Amino acid sequence: MAHTVVSGSGTAESDDPLQTAVWRLRSRGCWSDAAELLTPSAGDPPVALQRAALLIERCLYTERGWAEAEDALRAAEAVARDDDERGAAACERGYLAYASTLLGVRDRADEARAALGRSAALYAPAAPGRALLDFRRGLVAQNLADSPQAARAAYRRAHAAAAARCDDLLLSSTWRHLAGLALREGELAEARHGFAESLRLREELGYLVGTAPALASLADAETEPEAARLLSEARRLFQLLGGVPTWLAAKLAAAPAA
Repeated sequence: MAHTVVSGSGTAESDDPLQTAVWRLRSRGCWSDAAELLTPSAGDPPVALQRAALLIERCLYTERGWAEAEDALRAAEAVARDDDERGAAACERGYLAYASTLLGVRDRADEARAALGRSAALYAPAAPGRALLDFRRGLVAQNLADSPQAARAAYRRAHAAAAARCDDLLLSSTWRHLAGLALREGELAEARHGFAESLRLREELGYLVGTAPALASLADAETEPEAARLLSEARRLFQLLGGVPTWLAAKLAAAPAA
């Protein structure tokens, strides 16, 4: 099962003290605290959307908080003013429905596809949000439609756009998911390179909550004893962050200690 951590703007680089504080909390899995910092300004459409994105990401990592995320997303949809803002809200709507389906909470696959399609129709051709949209359409193609070819095409579009925009967090996820497809096809060298790039970017960003999954993914493409070392490090981070992402627990529990 493949998962992603990308939601919201995707980078931490900001001179804004508020955004710096939000990033530090988000990167450590403190999504509720990060969202709370944004609450006083949640009448502003970009802030409302960012707050919803944080709470949706919490759902994917913790498998809880669905009602709060839904409420925040509805609030963001209500204050969106133009097509790009409505397109961004639709992209988050599709991602929330995708997460619900992927984690077995409720089958919302049709809603996910419809919302992402609506986002594509609303976005201007050069809208910055198209990179994240392409990535999420790749997730739906891979994990809900079992269409790796369509997923690869979408991931590659997102990868190119993320590289062009220096969106390193999104780039870390496109590297990881392209590597996962390569591993599925037995292309070990390509998979190892992609997983290593994903891990490098997340470590450089200080995205701690996304580092354990990156370590575990790289372990899948490595041989012993390196694979065991990577899984041991992933387990340490997983425990440090209070057992998130929840869906990584079974894999780490089954792995032998280094």
